[in-house]
Amino acid sequence: MNKIKNYFSELSILLKLNVREYGMFIALAVIMLIFSYYSGGLFVSPRNLSNLLNQTGYIAVLAVGMTLVIIIRHIDLSVGYVAGFIGAVAAIMMVQYGVPVGIVIVAVLVLGTLIGLWHGFLVAFMGLPAFVSTLAGMLIFRGALLQVTQGTGTIIIPNDFFNAISNGNIPDVVNIPGIHVLTLMIGLVGVGLFIVSEFRTRKNKLKYNFKVLSMSMLITKMIFVSAVILLITYILATYNGMSWTVVIMLVTVGIYHFITNKTVIGRHIYAVGGNPEAAELSGISVKKITLLVFASMGFLSAVSGILFASRLRSATVTAGVLFELDAIAAAYVGGVSAKGGIGKVTGSIIGAIVMASLSSGMNLVGMDISIQYIVRGLVLIVAVVFDVRTRNKK
Repeated sequence: MNKIKNYFSELSILLKLNVREYGMFIALAVIMLIFSYYSGGLFVSPRNLSNLLNQTGYIAVLAVGMTLVIIIRHIDLSVGYVAGFIGAVAAIMMVQYGVPVGIVIVAVLVLGTLIGLWHGFLVAFMGLPAFVSTLAGMLIFRGALLQVTQGTGTIIIPNDFFNAISNGNIPDVVNIPGIHVLTLMIGLVGVGLFIVSEFRTRKNKLKYNFKVLSMSMLITKMIFVSAVILLITYILATYNGMSWTVVIMLVTVGIYHFITNKTVIGRHIYAVGGNPEAAELSGISVKKITLLVFASMGFLSAVSGILFASRLRSATVTAGVLFELDAIAAAYVGGVSAKGGIGKVTGSIIGAIVMASLSSGMNLVGMDISIQYIVRGLVLIVAVVFDVRTRNKK
């Protein structure tokens, strides 16, 4: 009896100390339970959850880049129309000039990176506030999008390979009716990698006498996360399997998670966000880090533009509208701090899913669009207030 009491006591303390990290998961669980009840279970159906993840893709990759931008105490308002413009450029290259799709993808990714470098140059080396330089970029690329699409309005993309990026699913290794085996295998591999990573991290922390979770709490965490991964992959496997959008999303998060947690560049990014003056005095080039982060944001804007154009199978004049606000909201809901220096790219993905779940759930229960905007705005306020209050307590 005492062991059970001590276990729950330790779990309660862990949740309180890590409320920023675990709060978003609790919020997501509550949202899913509420909308599942009011939609008669339709919200958690395999079809809806698959569509939900696919719809999240183009915002999720933007949220990853936006998280890094906010960590270093800046903002990028241009990402929405940069994504829309990139999608239009890709469509024009394929449809009007017949450029092979592989060359198109590489070209627009390079173009997006160059755009990000330009914004980073204005902020880091010209001294412009990020708000002003990226606001100017938003206006410029909004105009550029209108300019390149003014002839047709909408550019239909007939390329099957390009359209499959956001509308296709990964092939299966075994043909078993009703279940996608490769999706389940990916889920099992993900669980295995997560468990190995947790034990390795714990071992390294103990090596340097850092504080670690007790073994019971570590096992609880691993069981919870593993169950979530397996549940999601099972639901996807019973529908059409994992989509290429989800694969791109997971690869993006994996790469950026590694960069921010395992590399010198990642440590420098957090150092700049925590205290730019101290980082500069310690030998870190704040200008170079700023340039790098904005270049990364431009690259991910291009990825987002490809995903969105592929999903619609076309480039439209309205592409990119409010993308930047959705990405910023996802980053804040995912736990990034308004004061910089704190945030995780994994959190930004959860934040994107939370915001997408809100929109999907409210649509399913027939909520008026005006109320939907109010609810999403209130959620963003709550996320920032939560950040401020938890920081002040610390």
